[in-house]
Amino acid sequence: MIDIRKLLTYPLPGDWAALPLRLIVGFGFMQHGFAKLARGADAFPAILQAMGMPFPHLLGYATIAVELLGGLCILIGALVPLAAIPMITVLVVATVTVHWPNGFSAIKLMSYDAAGAHFGQPGYETDLLYIAAILALCLTGPGPFSVDRLLTRIWRR
Repeated sequence: MIDIRKLLTYPLPGDWAALPLRLIVGFGFMQHGFAKLARGADAFPAILQAMGMPFPHLLGYATIAVELLGGLCILIGALVPLAAIPMITVLVVATVTVHWPNGFSAIKLMSYDAAGAHFGQPGYETDLLYIAAILALCLTGPGPFSVDRLLTRIWRR
């Protein structure tokens, strides 16, 4: 007979759930920032200008900074609620200006041939997942091995 209570016993306290969220959100944001820099610092502002965004250079460099610095803050669990504000702003802008017209799904398999799978433009699903993960970190805290937890312990002394 299967004991349901044993199946519902989790091996770690709930705050450990923050660790994988921090790692993937922080790493993901930093990767997006590095990818923009790898194309050249002026490439992303040029894309924003082509889209008709106001102040494309300011917004382009600010976006890259948010992705790199915000991603690092989330990755190490430092100042998470403060980092969340510009990060969510970047995600909302990306959702509205780029991903919304493509629908919800982040993965759209269009065809498959000898060259492999061919995908369509991604929707806003991934943006919403990032927002949900960032909000979860803000609501529950950054968990173990975080700078915020270390600072809280120091300030309580």
